Amino acid sequence: MSTILSPRKILVVPLDWGLGHATRDIPLIHEMLNAGCKVFIAAEGKHAALLQQEFPDITIFPLPGYRIQYAQKGQFFGLKIIQQIPKIYWAVKNEQKWLKKIVKEHGIDAVISDNRFGLYHKSIPTVFITHQLLIKTPFGGWIERTLMKINYNFIKKYSACWIPDFTGDNNLSGELAHPAVLPPHTTYLGCLSRFEPKEEVKKKYDLLVLISGPEPQRSNLEKMVISQIKDLSITALIVSGKPGTPQSEEIAPGVTQVNHLNATALNDAMLASDMVLSRSGYTTLMDLVKLNKKAILVPTPGQSEQVYLGEYLMEKGYFYSLPQEKFSLDRALKDAAAFPFKSFQHEQDMTKYKAVVQDFIKSLQ
Repeated sequence: MSTILSPRKILVVPLDWGLGHATRDIPLIHEMLNAGCKVFIAAEGKHAALLQQEFPDITIFPLPGYRIQYAQKGQFFGLKIIQQIPKIYWAVKNEQKWLKKIVKEHGIDAVISDNRFGLYHKSIPTVFITHQLLIKTPFGGWIERTLMKINYNFIKKYSACWIPDFTGDNNLSGELAHPAVLPPHTTYLGCLSRFEPKEEVKKKYDLLVLISGPEPQRSNLEKMVISQIKDLSITALIVSGKPGTPQSEEIAPGVTQVNHLNATALNDAMLASDMVLSRSGYTTLMDLVKLNKKAILVPTPGQSEQVYLGEYLMEKGYFYSLPQEKFSLDRALKDAAAFPFKSFQHEQDMTKYKAVVQDFIKSLQ
């Protein structure tokens, strides 16, 4: 009788909140493929487009995201999210129904859910990925404690919880992923980035601008940068964060704007830039520390998590951060040039996640 095992079938589902959840899952998917697994992805829209570009041979199931709508003004961000909790609730219920059908039809052996709450299953191992055990809000106090309790109730339905960060004080997420009490079966993955350092990359840009995040704030920052950068004598590349619609144009002497770069091209562009300007989205932060890049952070207005991360990491000296309401590109570049940047050096392996994934796959045999 043959002892050859069929490939394990693993379903990966990223949250549709910006592109960060999709991009940080890329190294995990590569590790699963390298281990001989058959990977499926569930996504829609620009998340599906990005992942299909990176993995053209992988089947992507269409699954509606939470489709959160965001406030035009930052001060209403938190209230707008709270108003949509019923919509999230029904999306989670739909995920549960959908997952049971997919597992049965395709023989799925395990699920990796990147911050989507309804993808647990009683018959197969399921993993919940998050860097937010504590969910920051503009209101703080009892609201954050209540959200944390709800968050933990969902996480406990999963077989494991993976956190993309390091243990101890030398970390990237602060109190978001280092509360006094952790959920059961929690493992820290270390830095989860698809990028790789390279030696002796020739400088090409003074500034790389990464526009990302939810609308309308993505477009708001893009307009501010484009209007101000034309008055500066610098070489720059602006990546607008719009996968699926390839376009490139020179908008000023030495300044190029592109809609999207694949992982390899973006990796090279970051290494070839003196300074990066970006949101303080968590995946971007992991990419920056993996490549040891200096950066100017502009948190999405009203997004408490990003505001906290910007302030926390600036206090540690890793990045320079300023609010969008006070954004001046010329002033930000001058202030960043004088900022005493510290390198995020870590004693732990930047590829720790690989061993975690390998152990997980072995457990499925």
